[in-house]
Amino acid sequence: MEKILIKGAGDLASGIAWRLQRAGFPIIMTEIEKPLTVRLTVSYSNAVYENEVNIEGIKGKLVNNYQEAQEVIAKDKIAVIVDENADIAKEYKPDIIIDAIMAKKNINTKIDDAPIVIAVGPGFTAKKDCDYVIETKRGHFLGKVIEEGSAIKNTGVPGNIGGYTVERIIRANGEGVFKSVAKIGDFVKKGDIVAYVDDREVTALIDGIVRGMLHDGIIVTDKMKCGDIDPRAEQSHCFSISDKSRAIGGGALEAVLYGLKNLRKQGKK
Repeated sequence: MEKILIKGAGDLASGIAWRLQRAGFPIIMTEIEKPLTVRLTVSYSNAVYENEVNIEGIKGKLVNNYQEAQEVIAKDKIAVIVDENADIAKEYKPDIIIDAIMAKKNINTKIDDAPIVIAVGPGFTAKKDCDYVIETKRGHFLGKVIEEGSAIKNTGVPGNIGGYTVERIIRANGEGVFKSVAKIGDFVKKGDIVAYVDDREVTALIDGIVRGMLHDGIIVTDKMKCGDIDPRAEQSHCFSISDKSRAIGGGALEAVLYGLKNLRKQGKK
């Protein structure tokens, strides 16, 4: 089975990895030393902090090198490595690279990095930076595989959930060290203290369930996203892959299979 390298291991990247691993593809995911993921309970990036995580029956384990990654993959798990520049690709030699860092720009992905290169979200142009782009904006085109052109530009406004957009987001009120008070899965009311940045209180803007929260000890900047509150208040949503992530994962699986089909037509597989 073709080998896949996924750059980034946040919640959207993890939805992709989960779906592809279920389909039988071996997966290595790369992350930074201190991931800034907020949806930790459904992100393989949390393996950087917890060593091993289990998302809906598929485990991801932190590894230190390629040999350990091979051992983890052989046990039908996803390997996660701290490797900001994805240098492991030199040994792994993936057939497919998926850039799911969600930086809203292309940091270092090139169309010739692998036989098939897929990018997730805005900041990439298909046929220039990569072979295919996956649409990430909520709405009619979510999860669409784009063969030419780019995803919809980032608006800076979070998707509407339960009638709320910007109010859902927990943001830092200045620079400092982040420390959560509320935990993922907790119900909070508007005005409740949910975290501190140094000694400054961060409060909830709406009632709901805390669905995401940054790991304690991260140095944050002013207005940085530190968590999110789901007004639908379904606790199970905190511990399961989101509808958005599943749709994007489905798009990635389509892009992988479609790309492989095209390579076979060209006699390259």
